[in-house]
Amino acid sequence: MSDPVAPVPGPTTADLLAEIADVGRDPVRGGYSRPVFSSGERTLVDWFTDAATRRGLDLTVDRNGIVWAWWNPAGAPLQDAVVTGSHLDSVPGGGAFDGPLGVASALRAVDVLQARGVQPARPLAVAVFPEEEGSRYGVACLGSRLLSGVLEPERALALTDADGVTYAQSLTAAGLDPAAIGRDDETLGRIGTFVELHVEQGRGLIDLDAPVAVGAAILGHGRWRISITGQGNHAGTTLMADRRDPLLVAAEVVVAVRRIAGRHPGARATVGRIQPVPGGTNVIASRVDLWLDARHVDDLVTAAVVAEITAAAQGAAAIEGCAVEVRQESLSPTVDLDPQLGARMARTLGGAPVLDTGAGHDAGVLAARVPSAMLFVRNPTGISHSPEETVEDVDADRGALALADVLADLLADGAPAERP
Repeated sequence: MSDPVAPVPGPTTADLLAEIADVGRDPVRGGYSRPVFSSGERTLVDWFTDAATRRGLDLTVDRNGIVWAWWNPAGAPLQDAVVTGSHLDSVPGGGAFDGPLGVASALRAVDVLQARGVQPARPLAVAVFPEEEGSRYGVACLGSRLLSGVLEPERALALTDADGVTYAQSLTAAGLDPAAIGRDDETLGRIGTFVELHVEQGRGLIDLDAPVAVGAAILGHGRWRISITGQGNHAGTTLMADRRDPLLVAAEVVVAVRRIAGRHPGARATVGRIQPVPGGTNVIASRVDLWLDARHVDDLVTAAVVAEITAAAQGAAAIEGCAVEVRQESLSPTVDLDPQLGARMARTLGGAPVLDTGAGHDAGVLAARVPSAMLFVRNPTGISHSPEETVEDVDADRGALALADVLADLLADGAPAERP
């Protein structure tokens, strides 16, 4: 791997991230709230397109809203391309690096390759995927799911955010055609190899005392919406014995999630959002919606955890005189990233360590269609989806230079990585 101490022309990765450090700050939660198609996320997309244009990259936006910046000095056909990139949307109150680090590192890598005089035998593209977090419309990796055909356009268009705005309406407001979204074999056919760089969302690199690792597998994960219906009523006039309170059931479900996941080694299950309806201080809720996130490397274990949580919710609801509905909103099975590509990258980086991850990524969606791999950059707090997420400046540039080394190796090869 290249020496990060050696001078490399152009702004560092930290310099690039500093350019967007004030965009989308959340004064209430702390950190950043940049949901897809919000003013903050659109500002970041504009920043990316300006930065790509300054580097001589050719910009296109596909019909699913994915932004592509192409470097193709030889004018080769747009096929078997090496693609890198990530996303610019965030979870509510998220950190500064989840998503933007991969995009800024890709721009930095382009600077490095151009400074080295690399003449690519294959086209290179930097891609920015919309709604990777699913924080606005509830489906993670929405852009890459549509691109690859994993998600039906009709379902995506009908999704609504907390304010009742449909995904179709947001697409129209962003200048995109809702009728055009969906599986795009022409765009997919241009990708020969996909490499996504991302901040590590855990302690693996801390424990290994290493700045960069190659990804191996992405744990299977899904999201379920649990709706508990009771009887809305007045908080002051309804006797405790006469209540059918769905919020009481929801509280028992949250406790059961922790207990049940703990019985399955390696499982992770979380309720991160609860929404009572109508949500008044002096009102017994008529319905409570809560969202469950469940993950495990073994998809059968994930299914078992969700089944046990469903049974616990139904049992608690029966005692309180409430009803329960559990709906799956998204499900991604465990993904093994391309082993040949990962081994090649590890060799290029002088034997970089290899890590699994419990976080979902666009690379995991695309892996079913194209050879895909990931690079992780050390997060010294081990914390992510939080303002405490961080990357040291030197590690940010180590990651970008590692990405440049990987891209240079792939661009020198006139054929895509072989699938096993």
